[in-house]
Amino acid sequence: MTTHLLTNAHIVTATDNFMGSVEIQDGIITAIEKGKTYVSGIDVKGKWLIPGCIDIHTDYLERELYPRPSAAFPLPFAMHYLDARAASCGITTVFSAISFSDNQAKNRSFDEAMELAQQIDAARNSMLVRHYLHARIDPNTDTIFKYLDAMTKLESLYMVIYNDQIPGQRQFTIEQHIETWSKGLKITAEEAAKMLAEQAEKLSAVNNRGAIEEAFKNKCILGSHDDTTVEHVIEGKAFGATLSEMPTTMEAARKAKELGLWVCLGAPNYYRGGSHCGNLSSLDALNEDLVDIFCSDYHFPTMLGSLVKMIESGMEPSKAVNMMTLNPARLLKFDKEIGSIEIGKKADLVVFDSKNALAAVSLVLVDGIIKYRADYEAQINPLATEVVEESQLRELYK
Repeated sequence: MTTHLLTNAHIVTATDNFMGSVEIQDGIITAIEKGKTYVSGIDVKGKWLIPGCIDIHTDYLERELYPRPSAAFPLPFAMHYLDARAASCGITTVFSAISFSDNQAKNRSFDEAMELAQQIDAARNSMLVRHYLHARIDPNTDTIFKYLDAMTKLESLYMVIYNDQIPGQRQFTIEQHIETWSKGLKITAEEAAKMLAEQAEKLSAVNNRGAIEEAFKNKCILGSHDDTTVEHVIEGKAFGATLSEMPTTMEAARKAKELGLWVCLGAPNYYRGGSHCGNLSSLDALNEDLVDIFCSDYHFPTMLGSLVKMIESGMEPSKAVNMMTLNPARLLKFDKEIGSIEIGKKADLVVFDSKNALAAVSLVLVDGIIKYRADYEAQINPLATEVVEESQLRELYK
């Protein structure tokens, strides 16, 4: 029996926070002891002990694949450093987003997106943390029909998001699209505007949400991305969405909550004090209790960074932690196994110290196995990585 004892920890459960100790046996949490500390085990020196963060949407993979637009790196290399980066930021479950779209301003075709997804599928089991795929599917193209069958066979694909590509309809204005297209395609603004008008007319005539829902309804969590209007939210709900991801307006966020959808916003938005592109402020939405989940979006460190800022602003630690852990686990239906510190759940755990509005992560466990460590002064019980007999365990607790 492999045993760890984390002691002298500021533990945050789904409903409480207190000093105490957590016992782990064979990767499972077997005891949570409030007010008890021990001379043996791993002394975390009063730091926070929380469940591992569950990041349901990150574009961080793109940063490792293309640190510069013309400098590409192979997927195994990129995945290795994405994985290590996630662990160091206290993220134990990662959903990497891949777009499947005909958008001419994108530099990845459907074939390339499929190949990338298959490579991630093959690599995921050799990583430090848990890895899944988050497919952002354009419902306004018939090209998707060539790929639906292969996508349903991806073992790691567990989230499918309707990612509407009609210019000017959601996150970005038509003026922003014109600028992006003219730069990306190296054409004039007038040429880009004409192409976008033609594209909008063409895409508006196609809506394959029904086919996408049918293909994935028994396999994946469905959601809608960048809902801007009440009608966007209603449409997503009608096609099986249980998540409104990154709503861009307060009206859309309010409607999503009214209809019982989970609402996810970006942690960078909260940490920075607003959206980088002028959309809905996470802080404003949080003040109306419209946010259930925070994701890293494009910046891993802001998940725990935002958690620290929330607690420092007076939010109850359990509420802040749940938005990074238990709530996404509930959305994903993973909450019987991960997402909170409870007896019987897997020991996906993070130890960190909060200072200067950031989280300094010192220890990360996945399935009760230490995957990341930065605090070299912690006292480790030599039995922690060995087979521990019951009689030895009793000695450990003396």
